[in-house]
Amino acid sequence: MKKRKFLLFTIFMLTLSMVLAACGGGNANEEADSGDGGEGTTEDKPKFMSILTGGTGGTYFPLGGAFANIVSDATGIDTNAETTGASAENMQSIKDKKGEIAFTQTDIASYATEGKLMFDGNPIDNIQAIGTLYPETIQIVTTEKSGIKSVEDLKGKRVSIGAPGSGTAANAEQILEVHGLTLDDIKKQDLSFDESVNGIKDGNIDAAFVTAGTPTAAVEELSATETVVIVPVEADKADELIEKYPYYTKDEVPSGAYKLGSAVPTVAVQAMLVVESGLSEQVVYDITKSIFENLDKVQHAKAKQINPENALNGVGIDVHPGAQKYFDEKGIKPAQ
Repeated sequence: MKKRKFLLFTIFMLTLSMVLAACGGGNANEEADSGDGGEGTTEDKPKFMSILTGGTGGTYFPLGGAFANIVSDATGIDTNAETTGASAENMQSIKDKKGEIAFTQTDIASYATEGKLMFDGNPIDNIQAIGTLYPETIQIVTTEKSGIKSVEDLKGKRVSIGAPGSGTAANAEQILEVHGLTLDDIKKQDLSFDESVNGIKDGNIDAAFVTAGTPTAAVEELSATETVVIVPVEADKADELIEKYPYYTKDEVPSGAYKLGSAVPTVAVQAMLVVESGLSEQVVYDITKSIFENLDKVQHAKAKQINPENALNGVGIDVHPGAQKYFDEKGIKPAQ
C-alpha cells in the first residue's frame, strides 16, 4: 500500500513539474528572443544566408566573398557567397527564395521590379535595395590582332554578350542600338567572362562585352598574354544612350588598366546590393551597417570606390526599411 501511495505521489509530482515548466517556458523563450538591443527575435533571424554574386572572373564574386565573411562575423548568421549568372539570374533567384542578398546592376533591378525586357510578364515584387556600390563599367574587350577599333567594327564578328541571365546582354543590345546595329548583326555568343576570355585567347570569338568594375580579373588575365584593346563608346554616342536610357553614366577605363597606354571612354551603370524584402528590419540594418562600416577589411580594389555617402544615389527601386534606418542614422540622403 505504501509503495502504491509513493508511486501515485511520484506521478503527481512529475505531472505538476511538467505543467509548471510549460507555463514558464513562454516567458523564458520571450526573454531569450527579445534582446535588449533591438536584435530581433530568433524567428526573425535566419540561421543561414546566401549572397548571390556572378562568375568567378568578375567583380561580384570576390566582393561577395568578403561581404559574406563580414556579415557572418557581425551578425552571427552563417553567410556564403555563391557563383551565379549575375544580375538577371540573381533577381529571379531572389523571387524563387534561392538567396537572401544579391548583387545586381541598377538597370536590371529596375527592369525586374517593373516587369520589363527580360522580366516582361514576370515582375519581381520581393526585392528591395540595400544601396549602390560602384560604377559597373561596360568594357568591350578585344585584342590588337582582331583589328576591331570601333563598335561598328563588331558587325559580322563573333561577339560574346555575357552569360545567360546576366545584365550584360541588355547593355550590349542598347549600345549596339545607338550605333545602328542589332544582335542580328553580330554572331552572338552567350558566355561568362571567363569563357569569353578563353574564347578570345583560343580564337573562337573576336570580342566580348564585359560589364564589371575595373579592373576585371578575367580581362587582367587576358592582358597577361595578349595586347588588350577596349573599344570606345565615344561621347556623342554616350550622350545618345544616356538620353534614351538614363541609368547610364559616362565613364572610362583608365590608362594603365590592362596595360592600356591611354584612358578609353565608355559608359557605366551602377552595381548595387539588394535583399529579399521579407528579411526583418533589424537583420537588414545589421547587414547594411556591417558592410559599410567594414570596407577596410575588403581587399578588392573596388572597395575603395564604395562609399555609404553615395549608396542612395541612382538606386531606382525601394530601399529596405532596415537599410533606410542605417542611412537615416547617418544622415545620408540621395544626391539632388
